[in-house]
Amino acid sequence: MTDFLNSQFLGNTWQDWIIAAGLVLIVFVLVQTAMRIILKRLKAIASRTETDIDDLIGQLLDKTKFLFVALLAVYVGALYLTLPTEVSDLFSTVLVLGFLAQGAFWANGIVNYMLGSWAKQKFESDPTISTALGSIGFLIRFAVGATFVMLALANLDIDIGPLIASLGIGGVALALALQGVLGDLFASLSIIFDKPFAVGDSIQVGDLSGTVEHVGLKSTRLKSVTGEQLVFSNGDLLGSRIRNYQRRQERRCAFTLGVTYDTPSEKLERIPNLIQEIIESHENVRFDRCFFMVFGDSALNFESVYYSLVPDFKTYGETHHAVNLEIFRRFAEEGIEFAYPTQTIYVEGGVPGG
Repeated sequence: MTDFLNSQFLGNTWQDWIIAAGLVLIVFVLVQTAMRIILKRLKAIASRTETDIDDLIGQLLDKTKFLFVALLAVYVGALYLTLPTEVSDLFSTVLVLGFLAQGAFWANGIVNYMLGSWAKQKFESDPTISTALGSIGFLIRFAVGATFVMLALANLDIDIGPLIASLGIGGVALALALQGVLGDLFASLSIIFDKPFAVGDSIQVGDLSGTVEHVGLKSTRLKSVTGEQLVFSNGDLLGSRIRNYQRRQERRCAFTLGVTYDTPSEKLERIPNLIQEIIESHENVRFDRCFFMVFGDSALNFESVYYSLVPDFKTYGETHHAVNLEIFRRFAEEGIEFAYPTQTIYVEGGVPGG
């Protein structure tokens, strides 16, 4: 047995190989155990703290791959051995490549954490933010992945200069080919972050109007007031004038009513106060004005304006309905007659043929 242990393989005794293998096993078990313990402690701490840094550390540990830990353990065991330069360099190269691959997973975890944390603070109640996070996250993860691939190729002594130049030319060509798609993509990001409207808002674009159902990477879908679906490309939508009815705080109501020319002047003077009294008797309204404005062809016209402080159309319609009924009733009580188109003909010299 002693002779076997003292015999050599690749410049090291079998005893050295066994010790190195033991080191590999010990390092692997210790690292895996430490990660499980830390993760368990972090989960317990995270439930009692408001900071998210413990969540980030937990996510990074969770993204630490089994293969990376195994490579690290093998590298530590190899340090105990005396290996040929070529083999030692190979171990170092493999470890660096494994670290770069693991670094890419950690970098993606940090990107996801930062985007999620930022979105939670700024856009917690916005249902469209997941669209932006998906597109932004994809672009950043692609850039991170490309960076780590370049580092790995450079570590393998591969000249990446021509590759970078080729990618630059190819990127320009791809950007020109996908100009419309990229325009809609960046328009969607502008819509989501600038927030001219959100899902659920009632908007009008040109002569088309509807309720926003979905904001995608290329297009936005609306359900029109007549029931069909309207689809706009994000670039065209962002270049249009948009009326967002959901953002108004109050709804203006202006109406004109006419009374007959034979209405006494004292009743004409009373009409503005009467209408103000009727409007202000309702909740969630703000009276603005009522004036005798026009001598019409067959009526004396009063223009009235008030605001419904609850902007939805149902409340506005119910309030104006009640105001109109009350005006009709009070005018009847006051003996004020509404005018309607009439024409009076005066004949001079008697009736022809009489």
